[in-house]
Amino acid sequence: MVSLHGKRALVTGASGALGSAIARRLAADGAQVWLHGHSRADALQALAEAIAEAGGRAQPIVFDLGDGAVQIVVNNAGVHDDAVFPALRSEQWHRVIDLSLHGFFRVTQPLLLPMLRTRWGRIVNISSVAALIGNRGQVNYAAAKGALNSATRALSLEVASRGVTVNAVAPGIIASPMADAAFDAKQIAQLVPAGRAGSADEVAALVGFLASDEAGYITGQVISINGGMA
Repeated sequence: MVSLHGKRALVTGASGALGSAIARRLAADGAQVWLHGHSRADALQALAEAIAEAGGRAQPIVFDLGDGAVQIVVNNAGVHDDAVFPALRSEQWHRVIDLSLHGFFRVTQPLLLPMLRTRWGRIVNISSVAALIGNRGQVNYAAAKGALNSATRALSLEVASRGVTVNAVAPGIIASPMADAAFDAKQIAQLVPAGRAGSADEVAALVGFLASDEAGYITGQVISINGGMA
């Protein structure tokens, strides 16, 4: 089991199924986790309490950067707003791009210099299979995540010499209320060679590894976790 004892981690979008699984994993590995969410403060509080009951440390609070550098950043916040491209409204395009891509900048850029000073850091961006193989009705989402993949590669080159790695994780169909509403078992069997949806815990395990010392030589990568879809 990897150890993140003494590390501080920020997980954006922590109120969702995937974000909460990632937060639980990082806390179980010893990190002190800050839980970010645009809304659902009650869900964040409940998650923090559940992590504490399991022996971990998590806080859904605004924190002072002067208290110390955040050394693990998981950019998980994102949103779908799907429509076929001829019917895609301008606000749908900009909403998805703003949260998934601009959110990466707004969160990561202010935290980067303090992280570099510690000469150790892990940035993990949650991408999507849609950025790699496309998906009907998700031109905006695929564009945002594709740009995030490119930003991952470019930023990794800037910070590698300072002990900071930057990687992206691209999940496929992951069991969640959103996926359950979009795909039935027959569709999943047709789309996924493994014949099933993945679990949030499986994605969290990959993120936990990328956040560890053991993954220090892995950077600039977009790692698929999708049951063989691509």
